[in-house]
Amino acid sequence: MLREHLLRTRIAGDVATPREGNLSNYRKMVDKDPGYQFGLTLKDWTFAETLEMMARLCGVDPDPRHRRGPDTIDVDLTLDALDAMGARIGQAARRQETVILATGHPHTLLGVYRAVEDALRAAGCVVLAPAAGWSYRVTTRFGPQNREIIYTSGVAALGTDGRLEHTHDPHPMRAMLRELRDAEPDHWPDLVVADHGWAGAAGEAGIETVGFADSNDPALFAGHAEGKIAVTVPLDDGIRPDHYQPLTAYLLDRAGLGR
Repeated sequence: MLREHLLRTRIAGDVATPREGNLSNYRKMVDKDPGYQFGLTLKDWTFAETLEMMARLCGVDPDPRHRRGPDTIDVDLTLDALDAMGARIGQAARRQETVILATGHPHTLLGVYRAVEDALRAAGCVVLAPAAGWSYRVTTRFGPQNREIIYTSGVAALGTDGRLEHTHDPHPMRAMLRELRDAEPDHWPDLVVADHGWAGAAGEAGIETVGFADSNDPALFAGHAEGKIAVTVPLDDGIRPDHYQPLTAYLLDRAGLGR
């Protein structure tokens, strides 16, 4: 069963994401650090409200005295959110909707998105790939670098010199939506399947968005609580890529797109 697999691989349950990192990121969201807003314009959250919300929607320990060591993701919340995400993807397939897929975790989650893309295309959906090659300059610990939107089939990610990168940044999704709004208004997406800033920027733009988020990524859960993100699936987003295969099969089965 998927439940046992998620617990065994620590995609949910006792996850490797450290408690101190979780709490630090919650404070950054509360302080409105742009790197932890994921492109969302959120209300003024207190730390206590954020911890309560993350316990309720993600399953972290609600005790503020737990400051160090491991933390948790409630596997039943993961399964419930996968059911909801699958239902929405299935609806997109039946309606042959227009969809965008994008990930800030290409090294671990790309296979999940590619499988969803293939299933949606087979169902007759239009998968958009706007702003390919759009680039901008960022400052990293290695110095200034150019980052650009790179597509693996129809899944957007951020890259440097052809190398895919992890990102929280909402700017690439904003660039994609600007291009669609200016050049292809008839191809505005009905649904975005994404994570990190890709999901946040889409939800902030009013597009129905379903996404994945780790226990140290409170913004998408806050966006869900505020009604800007339709579904946020709690999971550890840094596990070996092959460990997500049973989760992907379950998601597509719930969408009515399983093989």
